[in-house]
Amino acid sequence: MRILFIYPNLNAQIGFNYGLAFLSAVLKSAGHTTKLLNLNEKLGYPLDWDRIKKDIESFAPQLIGISMVTNQYRYCREIAAAIKKEFNIPIIGGGIHATADPEGVMDSGYFDFVCIGEGENALKELVARLERGEDYTDIPNLWVRLNGKVIRNKVSPFVDLATLPPKDYELFDFQQMIDAKGGWVGVMASRGCPYRCTYCFNHQMVNIYKNDLQVTEGALHYIRYHPVSAVIKELRYLINTYQNIKTFIFDDDIFTLDKSYLREFCKSYRQEIGIPFVVNGHVKNFDSERANLLKESGCIIVKFGLESGSERIRREILRRPMTNQEIIKSFAVAHQAGLHTSAFVMFGFPYETKEDILMTIKLLAQIKPGRFRWSIFFPYINTDAYLIAQRGGFINEAKMNTLDNFFEESCLDFGPELNFWMEKLQKIFPWYVNAATDWPCAPKYADLVRRVEELSPEEWREIKEGILRQDQKISAQMVKSGNIHFAIKYNSFMGVRSDYFLNEETVKQFIECLSRDLLK
Repeated sequence: MRILFIYPNLNAQIGFNYGLAFLSAVLKSAGHTTKLLNLNEKLGYPLDWDRIKKDIESFAPQLIGISMVTNQYRYCREIAAAIKKEFNIPIIGGGIHATADPEGVMDSGYFDFVCIGEGENALKELVARLERGEDYTDIPNLWVRLNGKVIRNKVSPFVDLATLPPKDYELFDFQQMIDAKGGWVGVMASRGCPYRCTYCFNHQMVNIYKNDLQVTEGALHYIRYHPVSAVIKELRYLINTYQNIKTFIFDDDIFTLDKSYLREFCKSYRQEIGIPFVVNGHVKNFDSERANLLKESGCIIVKFGLESGSERIRREILRRPMTNQEIIKSFAVAHQAGLHTSAFVMFGFPYETKEDILMTIKLLAQIKPGRFRWSIFFPYINTDAYLIAQRGGFINEAKMNTLDNFFEESCLDFGPELNFWMEKLQKIFPWYVNAATDWPCAPKYADLVRRVEELSPEEWREIKEGILRQDQKISAQMVKSGNIHFAIKYNSFMGVRSDYFLNEETVKQFIECLSRDLLK
Protein backbone atom coordinates (compact mmCIF):
# COMPACT_ATOMS: atom_id res chain seq x y z
CA MET A 1 0.00 0.00 0.00
CA ARG A 2 0.92 3.65 -0.38
CA ILE A 3 0.73 5.70 2.81
CA LEU A 4 1.10 9.48 2.79
CA PHE A 5 2.14 11.25 5.99
CA ILE A 6 1.40 14.94 6.51
CA TYR A 7 3.30 16.81 9.22
CA PRO A 8 2.11 20.40 9.79
CA ASN A 9 4.90 22.29 11.56
CA LEU A 10 4.02 25.80 10.48
CA ASN A 11 5.38 29.09 11.80
CA ALA A 12 7.75 26.99 13.90
CA GLN A 13 11.35 25.87 14.14
CA ILE A 14 12.45 23.05 11.86
CA GLY A 15 11.94 19.80 13.72
CA PHE A 16 12.52 16.11 13.02
CA ASN A 17 9.48 13.93 13.73
CA TYR A 18 10.85 10.76 15.35
CA GLY A 19 7.43 9.12 15.45
CA LEU A 20 6.90 9.41 11.71
CA ALA A 21 10.43 8.19 11.04
CA PHE A 22 9.71 4.99 12.99
CA LEU A 23 6.24 4.53 11.50
CA SER A 24 7.62 4.83 7.99
CA ALA A 25 10.43 2.39 8.77
CA VAL A 26 7.98 -0.19 10.12
CA LEU A 27 5.73 0.16 7.07
CA LYS A 28 8.60 -0.02 4.59
CA SER A 29 9.95 -3.13 6.31
CA ALA A 30 6.52 -4.70 5.67
CA GLY A 31 6.75 -3.89 1.97
CA HIS A 32 4.71 -0.69 1.82
CA THR A 33 5.55 2.67 0.22
CA THR A 34 5.54 5.93 2.17
CA LYS A 35 5.85 9.63 1.43
CA LEU A 36 5.91 12.75 3.63
CA LEU A 37 4.59 16.27 3.16
CA ASN A 38 6.69 18.19 5.70
CA LEU A 39 4.87 21.51 6.00
CA ASN A 40 7.25 24.19 7.23
CA GLU A 41 7.97 27.58 5.68
CA LYS A 42 11.71 27.33 6.37
CA LEU A 43 11.80 24.08 4.38
CA GLY A 44 9.98 25.68 1.46
CA TYR A 45 6.60 24.04 2.01
CA PRO A 46 4.05 26.51 3.47
CA LEU A 47 0.38 25.74 3.96
CA ASP A 48 -0.66 25.64 0.30
CA TRP A 49 -3.73 23.53 -0.46
CA ASP A 50 -3.20 23.55 -4.23
CA ARG A 51 0.29 22.12 -3.73
CA ILE A 52 -0.92 19.57 -1.18
CA LYS A 53 -3.69 18.51 -3.56
CA LYS A 54 -1.24 18.02 -6.44
CA ASP A 55 1.07 15.96 -4.21
CA ILE A 56 -1.83 13.75 -3.16
CA GLU A 57 -2.93 13.27 -6.76
CA SER A 58 0.63 12.43 -7.81
CA PHE A 59 1.30 9.90 -5.05
CA ALA A 60 -2.24 8.44 -5.01
CA PRO A 61 -2.11 7.22 -1.40
CA GLN A 62 -4.48 4.58 -0.07
CA LEU A 63 -4.18 5.93 3.48
CA ILE A 64 -3.24 9.38 4.79
CA GLY A 65 -1.77 9.90 8.26
CA ILE A 66 -1.65 13.34 9.87
CA SER A 67 0.68 13.95 12.82
CA MET A 68 -0.63 16.55 15.24
CA VAL A 69 0.24 18.60 18.29
CA THR A 70 -2.22 20.96 19.95
CA ASN A 71 -0.81 24.22 18.64
CA GLN A 72 -0.89 22.84 15.07
CA TYR A 73 -4.23 21.07 15.32
CA ARG A 74 -6.22 23.76 13.50
CA TYR A 75 -4.01 23.20 10.45
CA CYS A 76 -4.45 19.43 10.76
CA ARG A 77 -8.22 19.80 10.88
CA GLU A 78 -8.22 22.24 7.96
CA ILE A 79 -6.11 19.89 5.83
CA ALA A 80 -8.22 16.85 6.73
CA ALA A 81 -11.42 18.74 5.85
CA ALA A 82 -10.02 19.72 2.45
CA ILE A 83 -8.90 16.16 1.75
CA LYS A 84 -12.33 14.77 2.61
CA LYS A 85 -13.93 17.28 0.26
CA GLU A 86 -11.70 16.35 -2.70
CA PHE A 87 -10.73 12.69 -2.17
CA ASN A 88 -12.15 9.41 -0.99
CA ILE A 89 -9.12 8.39 1.05
CA PRO A 90 -9.24 7.22 4.70
CA ILE A 91 -7.41 9.48 7.16
CA ILE A 92 -5.77 8.52 10.45
CA GLY A 93 -4.76 11.10 13.05
CA GLY A 94 -1.88 10.46 15.41
CA GLY A 95 0.59 12.20 17.66
CA ILE A 96 0.35 13.92 21.01
CA HIS A 97 -2.87 15.83 20.35
CA ALA A 98 -4.67 12.80 18.95
CA THR A 99 -3.78 10.79 22.04
CA ALA A 100 -4.66 13.63 24.41
CA ASP A 101 -8.01 14.50 22.82
CA PRO A 102 -9.23 11.60 20.66
CA GLU A 103 -12.85 12.58 21.29
CA GLY A 104 -12.28 16.05 19.88
CA VAL A 105 -10.44 14.70 16.85
CA MET A 106 -13.18 12.18 16.10
CA ASP A 107 -15.91 14.75 16.71
CA SER A 108 -14.45 16.89 13.92
CA GLY A 109 -15.83 14.34 11.48
CA TYR A 110 -12.75 14.42 9.25
CA PHE A 111 -10.82 11.43 10.62
CA ASP A 112 -11.63 7.77 10.06
CA PHE A 113 -9.12 6.55 12.64
CA VAL A 114 -7.30 7.97 15.64
CA CYS A 115 -4.17 6.30 16.96
CA ILE A 116 -3.74 6.39 20.75
CA GLY A 117 -0.20 6.25 22.13
CA GLU A 118 2.63 4.52 20.28
CA GLY A 119 1.49 3.59 16.81
CA GLU A 120 4.09 1.32 15.23
CA ASN A 121 2.21 -1.94 15.77
CA ALA A 122 -1.25 -0.47 15.29
CA LEU A 123 -0.50 1.25 11.98
CA LYS A 124 1.31 -1.78 10.60
CA GLU A 125 -1.68 -3.98 11.45
CA LEU A 126 -4.20 -1.47 10.08
CA VAL A 127 -2.42 -1.21 6.74
CA ALA A 128 -2.13 -4.99 6.48
CA ARG A 129 -5.84 -5.49 7.10
CA LEU A 130 -6.86 -2.69 4.75
CA GLU A 131 -4.72 -4.28 2.05
CA ARG A 132 -6.29 -7.71 2.62
CA GLY A 133 -9.80 -6.30 2.93
CA GLU A 134 -10.18 -7.68 6.47
CA ASP A 135 -12.00 -6.31 9.51
CA TYR A 136 -9.93 -3.65 11.28
CA THR A 137 -12.28 -2.58 14.05
CA ASP A 138 -10.56 -4.46 16.90
CA ILE A 139 -6.96 -3.27 16.46
CA PRO A 140 -5.45 -2.14 19.79
CA ASN A 141 -4.54 1.57 20.07
CA LEU A 142 -7.07 2.57 17.40
CA TRP A 143 -10.35 4.41 17.56
CA VAL A 144 -12.33 3.56 14.44
CA ARG A 145 -15.28 5.32 12.81
CA LEU A 146 -17.76 2.79 11.43
CA ASN A 147 -21.34 3.38 10.30
CA GLY A 148 -21.59 6.66 12.19
CA LYS A 149 -20.27 5.21 15.44
CA VAL A 150 -16.82 5.28 17.05
CA ILE A 151 -15.23 2.03 18.25
CA ARG A 152 -12.76 2.72 21.05
CA ASN A 153 -10.11 0.02 21.40
CA LYS A 154 -7.77 -0.09 24.37
CA VAL A 155 -4.02 0.21 24.00
CA SER A 156 -1.54 -2.66 23.89
CA PRO A 157 1.76 -2.66 25.87
CA PHE A 158 4.50 -0.23 24.91
CA VAL A 159 6.67 -1.16 21.96
CA ASP A 160 9.88 -3.10 22.55
CA LEU A 161 12.44 -0.74 21.01
CA ALA A 162 14.79 -3.60 20.16
CA THR A 163 12.20 -4.95 17.70
CA LEU A 164 11.99 -1.74 15.66
CA PRO A 165 13.86 -1.20 12.40
CA PRO A 166 16.15 1.85 12.16
CA LYS A 167 14.36 5.17 11.70
CA ASP A 168 13.57 6.12 8.11
CA TYR A 169 15.53 9.31 7.53
CA GLU A 170 14.88 9.03 3.80
CA LEU A 171 11.24 9.91 4.47
CA PHE A 172 12.47 13.46 5.05
CA ASP A 173 14.61 15.61 2.82
CA PHE A 174 17.13 15.06 5.56
CA GLN A 175 20.11 16.74 3.94
CA GLN A 176 18.02 19.89 3.55
CA MET A 177 17.15 19.73 7.25
CA ILE A 178 20.79 19.25 8.24
CA ASP A 179 21.87 22.23 6.17
CA ALA A 180 19.00 24.39 7.42
CA LYS A 181 20.01 23.66 11.03
CA GLY A 182 23.69 24.36 10.50
CA GLY A 183 24.80 20.74 10.79
CA TRP A 184 23.00 20.06 14.09
CA VAL A 185 21.21 16.69 13.90
CA GLY A 186 18.63 15.43 16.38
CA VAL A 187 18.66 11.78 17.49
CA MET A 188 17.12 9.74 20.33
CA ALA A 189 18.41 6.80 22.34
CA SER A 190 15.38 6.22 24.57
CA ARG A 191 11.70 6.79 25.20
CA GLY A 192 9.92 7.82 28.37
CA CYS A 193 10.46 9.95 31.45
CA PRO A 194 10.15 9.14 35.19
CA TYR A 195 8.70 12.54 36.07
CA ARG A 196 5.07 13.65 35.84
CA CYS A 197 5.24 17.40 35.21
CA THR A 198 1.79 18.92 34.83
CA TYR A 199 2.50 20.67 31.52
CA CYS A 200 3.92 17.56 29.84
CA PHE A 201 2.15 14.75 28.04
CA ASN A 202 4.10 11.94 29.77
CA HIS A 203 1.67 11.94 32.70
CA GLN A 204 -1.33 11.46 30.41
CA MET A 205 0.38 8.75 28.39
CA VAL A 206 1.23 6.71 31.47
CA ASN A 207 -2.31 7.01 32.85
CA ILE A 208 -3.86 5.84 29.57
CA TYR A 209 -1.70 2.72 29.52
CA LYS A 210 -2.13 2.02 33.25
CA ASN A 211 -5.91 2.25 33.01
CA ASP A 212 -6.27 0.25 29.79
CA LEU A 213 -3.83 -2.49 30.76
CA GLN A 214 -4.75 -2.54 34.47
CA VAL A 215 -1.14 -2.69 35.62
CA THR A 216 1.09 -0.68 37.90
CA GLU A 217 3.27 2.08 36.52
CA GLY A 218 6.39 0.00 37.11
CA ALA A 219 4.98 -2.87 35.06
CA LEU A 220 4.51 -0.61 32.04
CA HIS A 221 8.25 -0.30 31.29
CA TYR A 222 7.61 3.19 29.96
CA ILE A 223 11.29 4.15 30.10
CA ARG A 224 13.08 2.12 27.44
CA TYR A 225 16.49 2.36 25.80
CA HIS A 226 17.76 1.44 22.39
CA PRO A 227 20.85 -0.76 22.78
CA VAL A 228 24.02 1.33 22.72
CA SER A 229 25.28 -0.73 19.78
CA ALA A 230 22.13 0.17 17.80
CA VAL A 231 22.53 3.87 18.61
CA ILE A 232 26.17 3.85 17.49
CA LYS A 233 25.21 2.01 14.30
CA GLU A 234 22.56 4.65 13.56
CA LEU A 235 25.04 7.48 14.10
CA ARG A 236 27.55 5.82 11.78
CA TYR A 237 24.84 5.49 9.15
CA LEU A 238 24.05 9.20 9.38
CA ILE A 239 27.71 10.19 9.17
CA ASN A 240 28.29 7.96 6.16
CA THR A 241 25.08 8.94 4.36
CA TYR A 242 24.79 12.69 4.88
CA GLN A 243 27.13 15.65 4.66
CA ASN A 244 27.84 18.57 6.98
CA ILE A 245 26.94 16.83 10.26
CA LYS A 246 28.67 18.86 12.95
CA THR A 247 26.79 18.11 16.17
CA PHE A 248 24.37 15.43 17.38
CA ILE A 249 21.57 16.59 19.68
CA PHE A 250 20.11 13.81 21.82
CA ASP A 251 16.47 14.73 22.31
CA ASP A 252 15.79 12.09 24.97
CA ASP A 253 13.73 13.52 27.83
CA ILE A 254 16.56 12.81 30.28
CA PHE A 255 19.70 11.40 28.72
CA THR A 256 21.57 11.31 32.04
CA LEU A 257 18.95 9.28 33.94
CA ASP A 258 20.53 5.80 33.85
CA LYS A 259 24.15 6.11 34.92
CA SER A 260 25.15 2.60 33.79
CA TYR A 261 23.70 3.23 30.32
CA LEU A 262 25.48 6.58 30.24
CA ARG A 263 28.82 4.93 31.07
CA GLU A 264 28.40 2.37 28.27
CA PHE A 265 27.28 4.99 25.79
CA CYS A 266 30.05 7.47 26.55
CA LYS A 267 32.74 4.80 26.20
CA SER A 268 31.44 3.65 22.80
CA TYR A 269 30.76 7.17 21.56
CA ARG A 270 34.24 8.38 22.43
CA GLN A 271 35.85 5.41 20.67
CA GLU A 272 33.63 5.18 17.59
CA ILE A 273 31.98 8.54 16.84
CA GLY A 274 33.76 11.54 18.32
CA ILE A 275 31.51 14.25 16.86
CA PRO A 276 30.43 16.88 19.44
CA PHE A 277 27.04 16.17 20.99
CA VAL A 278 24.37 17.73 23.20
CA VAL A 279 22.12 16.08 25.81
CA ASN A 280 19.20 16.84 28.10
CA GLY A 281 19.96 16.47 31.79
CA HIS A 282 17.92 16.83 34.97
CA VAL A 283 19.08 18.40 38.20
CA LYS A 284 17.78 15.36 40.12
CA ASN A 285 19.97 13.06 38.01
CA PHE A 286 23.20 14.96 37.56
CA ASP A 287 26.50 14.78 39.41
CA SER A 288 30.23 15.16 38.84
CA GLU A 289 30.63 11.60 37.52
CA ARG A 290 27.96 12.15 34.88
CA ALA A 291 29.41 15.55 34.00
CA ASN A 292 32.92 14.18 33.56
CA LEU A 293 31.71 11.19 31.52
CA LEU A 294 29.93 13.55 29.15
CA LYS A 295 32.84 15.96 28.88
CA GLU A 296 35.40 13.22 28.21
CA SER A 297 33.27 11.67 25.45
CA GLY A 298 32.77 14.90 23.51
CA CYS A 299 29.60 16.42 24.96
CA ILE A 300 29.64 20.20 24.51
CA ILE A 301 26.27 21.28 25.95
CA VAL A 302 24.03 19.94 28.72
CA LYS A 303 20.48 21.30 28.66
CA PHE A 304 18.37 21.57 31.81
CA GLY A 305 14.67 22.36 32.02
CA LEU A 306 14.16 24.79 34.89
CA GLU A 307 10.78 26.16 33.76
CA SER A 308 10.53 28.64 36.65
CA GLY A 309 12.76 30.22 39.28
CA SER A 310 9.84 30.27 41.69
CA GLU A 311 9.83 27.20 43.91
CA ARG A 312 6.13 27.84 44.60
CA ILE A 313 5.24 27.67 40.90
CA ARG A 314 7.38 24.58 40.36
CA ARG A 315 5.89 22.83 43.39
CA GLU A 316 2.21 23.88 43.24
CA ILE A 317 1.59 24.35 39.51
CA LEU A 318 4.22 22.35 37.61
CA ARG A 319 4.84 19.34 39.88
CA ARG A 320 8.61 19.83 39.66
CA PRO A 321 9.77 19.48 43.28
CA MET A 322 13.40 20.48 42.77
CA THR A 323 14.92 23.28 44.80
CA ASN A 324 16.83 26.30 43.58
CA GLN A 325 19.85 25.02 45.47
CA GLU A 326 19.74 21.77 43.48
CA ILE A 327 19.59 23.81 40.29
CA ILE A 328 22.51 26.00 41.33
CA LYS A 329 24.57 22.93 42.29
CA SER A 330 23.92 21.10 38.99
CA PHE A 331 25.00 24.09 36.92
CA ALA A 332 28.10 24.52 39.06
CA VAL A 333 28.99 20.83 38.59
CA ALA A 334 28.57 21.13 34.82
CA HIS A 335 30.68 24.29 34.67
CA GLN A 336 33.41 22.71 36.79
CA ALA A 337 33.60 19.86 34.27
CA GLY A 338 34.01 22.36 31.45
CA LEU A 339 30.55 21.82 29.98
CA HIS A 340 28.54 24.57 28.34
CA THR A 341 25.08 24.71 29.91
CA SER A 342 21.67 25.60 28.53
CA ALA A 343 18.62 26.46 30.63
CA PHE A 344 15.03 26.34 29.44
CA VAL A 345 12.48 28.56 31.16
CA MET A 346 8.88 29.57 30.60
CA PHE A 347 6.58 32.25 31.92
CA GLY A 348 2.84 32.86 31.74
CA PHE A 349 1.79 29.95 33.99
CA PRO A 350 -1.63 30.00 35.63
CA TYR A 351 -1.48 31.79 39.01
CA GLU A 352 2.00 33.13 38.21
CA THR A 353 2.71 36.69 39.34
CA LYS A 354 5.22 39.25 38.12
CA GLU A 355 7.26 38.51 41.24
CA ASP A 356 7.39 34.80 40.29
CA ILE A 357 8.68 35.68 36.82
CA LEU A 358 11.32 37.99 38.30
CA MET A 359 12.50 35.02 40.41
CA THR A 360 13.12 33.13 37.16
CA ILE A 361 15.17 36.05 35.85
CA LYS A 362 17.16 36.28 39.08
CA LEU A 363 17.90 32.54 39.08
CA LEU A 364 19.26 32.73 35.53
CA ALA A 365 21.39 35.71 36.53
CA GLN A 366 22.77 33.70 39.43
CA ILE A 367 23.59 30.42 37.66
CA LYS A 368 24.90 32.20 34.53
CA PRO A 369 24.28 29.39 32.01
CA GLY A 370 26.06 29.41 28.69
CA ARG A 371 22.71 30.05 27.07
CA PHE A 372 19.05 30.03 27.92
CA ARG A 373 15.90 29.60 25.91
CA TRP A 374 12.60 31.09 26.93
CA SER A 375 9.02 30.59 25.82
CA ILE A 376 5.49 31.41 26.87
CA PHE A 377 3.57 28.60 28.55
CA PHE A 378 1.10 26.90 26.20
CA PRO A 379 -1.46 24.55 27.80
CA TYR A 380 -1.46 21.28 25.89
CA ILE A 381 -5.01 20.02 25.89
CA ASN A 382 -6.07 17.78 28.80
CA THR A 383 -2.71 17.93 30.58
CA ASP A 384 -2.94 18.72 34.29
CA ALA A 385 -1.58 22.22 33.66
CA TYR A 386 -4.28 22.76 31.04
CA LEU A 387 -6.94 21.71 33.54
CA ILE A 388 -5.46 24.01 36.21
CA ALA A 389 -5.54 26.93 33.79
CA GLN A 390 -9.03 26.04 32.59
CA ARG A 391 -10.49 25.74 36.09
CA GLY A 392 -8.88 29.04 37.03
CA GLY A 393 -10.49 30.81 34.08
CA PHE A 394 -7.13 31.81 32.57
CA ILE A 395 -7.49 30.38 29.06
CA ASN A 396 -8.53 32.66 26.23
CA GLU A 397 -10.09 30.05 23.95
CA ALA A 398 -10.00 32.28 20.87
CA LYS A 399 -6.25 32.78 21.25
CA MET A 400 -5.61 29.14 22.05
CA ASN A 401 -7.37 28.09 18.86
CA THR A 402 -5.27 30.41 16.69
CA LEU A 403 -1.79 30.36 18.27
CA ASP A 404 0.59 28.00 16.48
CA ASN A 405 3.78 28.52 18.53
CA PHE A 406 5.05 29.29 22.03
CA PHE A 407 7.00 32.43 21.29
CA GLU A 408 4.65 35.24 20.25
CA GLU A 409 2.01 35.68 22.93
CA SER A 410 0.14 33.90 25.69
CA CYS A 411 -3.25 32.30 25.30
CA LEU A 412 -3.81 32.88 29.01
CA ASP A 413 -5.28 36.14 30.29
CA PHE A 414 -3.69 37.80 33.34
CA GLY A 415 -5.29 41.21 33.00
CA PRO A 416 -4.18 44.16 30.83
CA GLU A 417 -1.22 45.27 32.96
CA LEU A 418 0.51 41.89 33.32
CA ASN A 419 -0.38 40.89 29.75
CA PHE A 420 1.33 44.01 28.41
CA TRP A 421 4.39 43.54 30.61
CA MET A 422 4.79 39.93 29.44
CA GLU A 423 4.47 41.04 25.82
CA LYS A 424 7.47 43.32 26.34
CA LEU A 425 9.34 40.70 28.37
CA GLN A 426 9.04 38.16 25.56
CA LYS A 427 10.98 40.47 23.25
CA ILE A 428 13.73 41.63 25.66
CA PHE A 429 14.04 38.73 28.12
CA PRO A 430 17.89 38.68 28.02
CA TRP A 431 17.95 42.39 28.91
CA TYR A 432 16.20 41.58 32.18
CA VAL A 433 18.67 38.78 32.91
CA ASN A 434 21.66 41.01 32.15
CA ALA A 435 20.23 43.70 34.42
CA ALA A 436 19.97 41.19 37.28
CA THR A 437 23.57 39.93 37.02
CA ASP A 438 26.62 41.21 38.89
CA TRP A 439 28.36 41.87 35.57
CA PRO A 440 29.52 45.38 34.60
CA CYS A 441 26.86 45.41 31.86
CA ALA A 442 24.03 45.35 34.42
CA PRO A 443 23.49 49.14 34.82
CA LYS A 444 23.24 49.63 31.05
CA TYR A 445 20.62 46.91 30.69
CA ALA A 446 18.75 48.04 33.80
CA ASP A 447 18.36 51.46 32.19
CA LEU A 448 17.15 49.86 28.95
CA VAL A 449 14.60 47.77 30.85
CA ARG A 450 13.35 50.82 32.72
CA ARG A 451 12.88 52.74 29.48
CA VAL A 452 10.98 49.88 27.83
CA GLU A 453 8.73 49.46 30.86
CA GLU A 454 7.78 53.14 30.62
CA LEU A 455 6.61 52.84 27.00
CA SER A 456 2.91 53.18 26.26
CA PRO A 457 1.20 50.57 24.05
CA GLU A 458 1.42 52.94 21.08
CA GLU A 459 5.12 53.65 21.66
CA TRP A 460 5.83 49.94 22.12
CA ARG A 461 4.14 48.99 18.85
CA GLU A 462 6.40 51.42 17.01
CA ILE A 463 9.66 49.89 18.24
CA LYS A 464 9.03 46.23 19.10
CA GLU A 465 9.80 44.83 15.65
CA GLY A 466 13.21 46.50 15.78
CA ILE A 467 14.23 44.94 19.11
CA LEU A 468 16.45 42.26 17.56
CA ARG A 469 18.38 44.86 15.58
CA GLN A 470 18.69 47.00 18.70
CA ASP A 471 19.97 44.01 20.68
CA GLN A 472 22.62 43.36 18.03
CA LYS A 473 23.75 46.95 18.17
CA ILE A 474 23.98 46.97 21.98
CA SER A 475 25.79 43.61 21.94
CA ALA A 476 28.36 44.96 19.50
CA GLN A 477 28.96 47.88 21.84
CA MET A 478 29.39 45.52 24.79
CA VAL A 479 31.82 43.34 22.85
CA LYS A 480 33.86 46.38 21.83
CA SER A 481 34.14 47.45 25.47
CA GLY A 482 34.94 43.91 26.67
CA ASN A 483 31.76 43.45 28.75
CA ILE A 484 30.39 39.93 29.06
CA HIS A 485 26.62 39.75 28.51
CA PHE A 486 23.78 37.68 27.11
CA ALA A 487 22.66 38.55 23.58
CA ILE A 488 19.79 37.26 21.44
CA LYS A 489 21.44 34.72 19.12
CA TYR A 490 20.55 31.94 16.69
CA ASN A 491 16.80 32.63 17.04
CA SER A 492 14.59 35.25 18.65
CA PHE A 493 14.07 33.31 21.87
CA MET A 494 17.59 32.34 22.90
CA GLY A 495 20.05 34.32 24.98
CA VAL A 496 23.71 33.31 24.61
CA ARG A 497 26.74 34.41 26.63
CA SER A 498 29.09 36.58 24.66
CA ASP A 499 32.20 34.67 25.75
CA TYR A 500 30.66 31.61 24.05
CA PHE A 501 29.50 33.07 20.77
CA LEU A 502 32.72 35.07 20.38
CA ASN A 503 34.60 31.77 20.19
CA GLU A 504 32.71 30.86 17.02
CA GLU A 505 34.56 32.20 14.01
CA THR A 506 31.47 33.01 12.00
CA VAL A 507 30.02 35.00 14.83
CA LYS A 508 33.34 36.80 15.34
CA GLN A 509 33.08 38.00 11.77
CA PHE A 510 29.45 38.92 12.36
CA ILE A 511 30.34 41.05 15.36
CA GLU A 512 33.15 42.73 13.45
CA CYS A 513 30.72 43.63 10.68
CA LEU A 514 28.24 44.96 13.20
CA SER A 515 30.93 47.04 14.84
CA ARG A 516 31.91 48.58 11.51
CA ASP A 517 28.36 49.18 10.36
CA LEU A 518 26.74 50.29 13.60
CA LEU A 519 29.44 51.92 15.67
CA LYS A 520 31.39 53.98 13.19
